[in-house]
Amino acid sequence: MADVITYREAVAEGIAREMRRDPAVVCLGEDIGAAGGVFKTTVGLHKEFGPERVWDTPISEQAIVGAAMGAAMTGMRPIAEIMFSDFLACCWDYLANEIPKVRYMTGGQVTVPLVVRTANGGGLGFGAQHSQATENWAFTVPGLKIAAPATPADVIGMMAAAVRSDDPVVFFEHKGLLATKGVPPPPDHVVELGRAAVVREGADVTLVALASMVPVALTAAERLAEEHIDAEVIDLRCLVPLDTRTVLGSLAKTSRLVTVEENPYQGGWGATLVSVVADEGFGLLDAPVRRVAAACVPLPFADALEEQVIPTVDKVEASVRDLTSY
Repeated sequence: MADVITYREAVAEGIAREMRRDPAVVCLGEDIGAAGGVFKTTVGLHKEFGPERVWDTPISEQAIVGAAMGAAMTGMRPIAEIMFSDFLACCWDYLANEIPKVRYMTGGQVTVPLVVRTANGGGLGFGAQHSQATENWAFTVPGLKIAAPATPADVIGMMAAAVRSDDPVVFFEHKGLLATKGVPPPPDHVVELGRAAVVREGADVTLVALASMVPVALTAAERLAEEHIDAEVIDLRCLVPLDTRTVLGSLAKTSRLVTVEENPYQGGWGATLVSVVADEGFGLLDAPVRRVAAACVPLPFADALEEQVIPTVDKVEASVRDLTSY
């Protein structure tokens, strides 16, 4: 394998590794076959595994997820692609009312080992209906695991864990990260779902980020270091399971917390994390908690306007400066 791999290539590689390992793994979605996916995240799969295991579907999110649910309940491990995460709304009944409840309602007699993968997030000027970060939608539904990797190696490792999970996983691939590069992981690389990563050590403030906000937080941390502010950066990687232990462990060292999330401020995952910290780690805090999140407005097309809505390095820096001077 190459010395570096793009996030985009890592998606196809992660899926291919699981398809080679387990013949029960199949893929279905729009244009994922010979076309290689609209974001080129399934390139090579159709050629290697053929139309029996890589299925091009009609343009119907309900058909894709409904078929995947049935296949998962009867012994297969499907990976269903919803082209844009905004379109999860089109199959929301399956995703919110059916898939996450089957295992519970049957007392464990029926499982739904299904991965719904989707292109998520903004920053590329795709407009209000194709740019949303929708992790917070899925976050409100008990019974769904939620993965959102930030690096190529994590894409591969978390895809392995997601496919092997006996519970349904919504797997958010960030459009803004597709061209980013990283070191490919070794064979058999698995990243346990629900285990955050400390991607930068620091002593003064904890920045907790997810997906495309991880590089934003890291860039802010590097700039703040020039002002002698030492920021620790945590990549949550998953929202369900949520690794609060790593966050609280970091706070024991820094006693200041900033969450950095692309979800809208209203109902974003940062609010849940902050409430856990207030409940279980209040004594660790030396300052109020700050949340840097997207504004509660539909996302504009124009780059300059989109930048006003989504968290930026400047916004993160300003929040941290505010906290450290508290």
